[in-house]
Parts: sequence; structure tokens; C-alpha cells
Amino acid sequence: MNKLFKNYDIVMEFANSTIEGRRVANKEQIQMCQRFMKDLDNTDYVFNPKDPEFVIQVIESTFVHQKGESIEGYPLRGTPFLLQPWQKFVIYNLLGFFHADKEGNQSKLRRFKESFCLLPRKQGKSPFMSALSWGLALLERKSSAEIIIVGEKLKQAMQSFNFLLFNLRNMGEDKNFRVLDNNQEHSISGDLADGYLRIETIAGNSDKMDSLNTLIQILDELHLYKSASHYNTIKESGKAYRNSLCIGITTAGDNPNSFCYNRMKYCQKILDGTVKDEQYFVFIAKADEDEDGDVDYTNPIEHEKANVNYNVSVSAQELMNDALQAQNDPQQRKSFLAKSLNIYTSSMNTYFNIEEFRASDKKYNWSLEELAKLPVDWYGGCDLAKLHDLCGSSLYGTYKDVDIAITHAFFPRPAAYQKADEDNIPLFGWLDDGHLTMTNSAVIDHQEIVRWFKKMREMGFNIKQVGFDPKFGREFFLNMKREKFRVEDTPQLHYLKSEGFRRIESKAKEGKFYYLHSDAYEYCLQNVKAVEKTDDAIQYEKVMPTQRIDLFDASVFSSMQMLKNLAKSGTASKWLGGS
Repeated sequence: MNKLFKNYDIVMEFANSTIEGRRVANKEQIQMCQRFMKDLDNTDYVFNPKDPEFVIQVIESTFVHQKGESIEGYPLRGTPFLLQPWQKFVIYNLLGFFHADKEGNQSKLRRFKESFCLLPRKQGKSPFMSALSWGLALLERKSSAEIIIVGEKLKQAMQSFNFLLFNLRNMGEDKNFRVLDNNQEHSISGDLADGYLRIETIAGNSDKMDSLNTLIQILDELHLYKSASHYNTIKESGKAYRNSLCIGITTAGDNPNSFCYNRMKYCQKILDGTVKDEQYFVFIAKADEDEDGDVDYTNPIEHEKANVNYNVSVSAQELMNDALQAQNDPQQRKSFLAKSLNIYTSSMNTYFNIEEFRASDKKYNWSLEELAKLPVDWYGGCDLAKLHDLCGSSLYGTYKDVDIAITHAFFPRPAAYQKADEDNIPLFGWLDDGHLTMTNSAVIDHQEIVRWFKKMREMGFNIKQVGFDPKFGREFFLNMKREKFRVEDTPQLHYLKSEGFRRIESKAKEGKFYYLHSDAYEYCLQNVKAVEKTDDAIQYEKVMPTQRIDLFDASVFSSMQMLKNLAKSGTASKWLGGS
């Protein structure tokens, strides 16, 4: 096969050297290469490099660089746009696999319909996507290929269009196509001898979004996308085509509750085999993190893992200089981790380091049934501030110096689809994982939350007391009393909540906090914004109005109840500073 296809050996060497450790790569790159090699032997697919070779040769024989310098400092403008091995690997995957028909022969249907590529800055993502759009347009011309390149902002989208137009003029082909480049439209279209192509670049907020009918969608900088619906609107424009392809490409951001972050976590599950999604191609280049979520960001090996164009478009020395600056100037660290090493970082406004909580939580693996049998006194808490929105309940206890928070969310089903979309809350994932109950009424029925506490008591949890502020739900307060729960009036005052907040923070830092691997609780943790007062008390709220912290709030209430009872019994004197 290598005699027929000149890039075959390059792609195979990229995959084999990655797997064998001869090429520096992060965990996800190793997994994706293992997946590629495994797929070559999968009889469900037929691998044919003909189309990938066509696209690669179109790009390398017709495209040139528009700007930039080589790693040695020589100008690149006008020099051939030669693809790197990782780029050829991407094209071979996207275009090389076809579904096998009943006889085991190649069908017309390509395997991959969707792609997620996570790459740091300065890897040549935008020029590569522009060049790829041209190659794909020529490849799919017989299907009258319409390709759209979407940037969240028009200025961002125009980078791809300008590179495309520059090369069209460089080829002398701009007179043979209809080029529109004005305030209304930025597109290139034209009839070919045996087909038609059209490539358009638009901003993600364009009025055209709902009327698109495209074969291939290229979405740049996914970390800026506000919600899944934004992404899906573009992707679904290809539903009329059997071989549609949606390519998402991005750099890491600073919002771990964003659509892009959740998509990255989903794609990581595809690579490690916990989720099966055969139509999804994944390429993730990033630094590796240790068990505590930390990155050795001054290590050149981690720099090379993340930067697939290491010493090609990005200099090893410059990366090291930036790393040392990030080490000496903490305000530069988040940007370096996110943009140069592709590590998702929390927003500067968030209080907690979520990786500390995850590292602590990973140490323990008790199930609900096992926890119910432990000799633990459990203390409850509730956050029912808005019954037409997310509400949270919690049980909190300590076992062998490990604090345990069992939380559960409640949300009215009629508003769930709208809020999950508008506010980007993964409600239905929480529902599937058992961390959320959806009520059929427009508001949360207090009785649903009472039933949750009753269910936990029936499982065997020894619930000593539940803390609640009656002004946020007198009915709930009375119903809990009727069910023989001991409910204590607990005002929501920041100086009272500070003690519970500090307890959770301290236990997480010690690695002695467990929350049953709840994604819903992690979501709330990552939305907490806190201000430290002069008396060492802490006042907290959510970072943005569209976010939720209800489960964390409930755990703070329940932690407060436990601490008050420990103080009364004298067993908390050590933690509280007593002798």
C-alpha cells in the first residue's frame, strides 16, 4: 500500500512511534493512535487512503503560507504549505475509514461524522482548517459540496477566509470563482467540470445559522461556544447529507462548566473506552496531569507532549521562557497552562481548585449502600431558595476522619430543557447518573425532597438532624417535622455559614473529603465565588447569574449542623482549636 500512497508510511510511523514511546506524546495521543491501529483490523470498516491522499496532495501542491516565519527565522510567505505528520494523521482518519457492506467491501458511507481536535495555540490550526476546507470541497465537488467555517467572532472567522482567498489568488484561480467579500457575505463558490463547491465563513452569531444546509462544518475555537445548542444548530445543517462531517477545533479555556470542557471529557471517555462512539474522531494534545491534577509545567517533556508543532511553529526555548515567567508571576500561570499546555483552568473568579476536590474524592469509593451501614451520625441540609429552579439536599457525616457529603438535586421537568440549553447545565446527565430528580410540576414539590430524606433514612442512614431556614420554605419545614425528622431553624447568615464552608475547604485540602464522584456537586463547586472578610469569615455566591451552587450550599448547611453537634458534645474541640 505504501507504494501507491506516498503519505501512508508517514502516518503509520506517526502512530507506531507514538504508541512505542519513540515520539513524545500525552496519554490521549497514545490512546488515539492505539484506536487507529485497532480500527485498521476492524472488519466493520474498510480503510482506503485514496481520499486522504487526494486532499493532502491538493493542499501541498496548491497552498502556500500567507505569513509567519520558520523556526530559524526565515519568512514563510509564499513557501509551500507542507503538512506535518499529525495533520496527515488527522486527514487519514477523517477520510480513510468507510463502513463495510454485507460482503465486507467498501461502501459509500464514511465512518466519521464528527471530530474534536484540542490543540494549544500557535499550532497552525486556522490555516490547516482553511486548507482542509479547500481540499474537502474539491473532493466532494460531485455532491455540490457546501462548506462552512464558523468562528465565534467575525474577526476570527475572517482569518480562515483571508488565508483561503490569498491562496486562491496565488493560484490565479480567483477569476474562475465567484468571490464575495463584503459586509454581508464572505464566500467562494463556482461550478467545476463535474461538480460545484462553495465555502463560506461566518460568525457564530450570524442570522444565517438556522438556514444552513452544508456538507461539512468547521467550527473554530469551541471554548467560546456558549451552549450545546449553538454547536448542534451548526452540526445539524448537514443532516441532508449521508457523509456530512462536523469538525470542531479549539484550545482549552478557563470555564470547566462550559460546553467545550464537557465535550472534551466526553471525548476522553471515548479514547479510554468507557464510552463507545464509533462515528467520533478525537485528537487531544495536552500536557499530562498527575493524580492531584497538577502539571509539571516547567518540564520541556510536558511542553512537547502538548505542542504537536514543537520546534516547528512554536519554539522550545520560547515555551520554556513562558513557563519560567509563569512560575515567577502567578498571574501568567493560568494563561500559560490553558493556551500553551491545553490544561483547562478555573476562572480567576472561582474560589476552589476543583482538582484538589477530585484528588480527595478519588481516594474513596464507598457506595450509598455501604455508607448506610457505617456507624455514622448524618446531618442534613437543604437549599430551596427558588422552587422553580435547581434545589439541593445533602447529608453530611464523618467516618475515620473523612468527611462525606451525599448530595441530591431537584429540578422541575417543564423548565429542564430550556435551562439545560440556555444556562448550559448538564441536568439530563445528572438524571442518568442518579444525582437528580425531575419533578413534573412547574415548581419543586416540597414533598419530593421530604421523600428523599425518608428514602435515605429507610436505607439505614442515621439522620440526627436537618438544618433549614424556614423563611425559604415553611411547608417543607412542617412536613419534615411531621415525618419525625429533627429540623433546626438555621438562618442563612454568612458568618454562620463560614464554619461549614471552611470545614469543607480544609477537608478537601487534606484529601479527606468524599462526595461520591458526583458530577453535579463538582459543577456547583466550580461556580463558587467567595470573598474573605476581615474577621476571617467568608461570604460566597455564584460567579455568574446563569450558574448554580445549590448542592454546595446544601452541603455547607449540613456541615454546619454536624459541627454544631460536635461542639455540643465536645468532640470537635480539636478541630475548632480547643485543647
